[in-house]
Amino acid sequence: MPSAPMAEINMTPLIDVMLVLLVIFIITAPLFTHAIRLDLPKVASQVARETPETITLSIDDAGKIYWNDKLITLDRMRIQFVAEGKRATPPEIHLRASSATRYDMIAQIMGAGLDKIGFVTDQVKPVHQ
Repeated sequence: MPSAPMAEINMTPLIDVMLVLLVIFIITAPLFTHAIRLDLPKVASQVARETPETITLSIDDAGKIYWNDKLITLDRMRIQFVAEGKRATPPEIHLRASSATRYDMIAQIMGAGLDKIGFVTDQVKPVHQ
């Protein structure tokens, strides 16, 4: 007699996998409920968020520097950075540089002394095909 195809699903591998998963979950379930007890300090003050002043620093193609739209030299800019850095809340610098600006000019500005420098760029519009 020829052997007929098996019409039933073999459940043994399915049950084996299910039992292995059950054992894994039984072992790992207590780890999920573990918590560290911390007594955190309680503070009654309100959060005071003071927004710092922003300074727009622009560099054109010729390498000229503008401090809030006023022409300034590199040496004068460094003096301004030192003075602004001594304030209680140092300002944020928004650096706008032309795409033709030399990198050494940007590096000199970044190393001039203020920590919060943001680079301002134009958004590129995607090309639809």
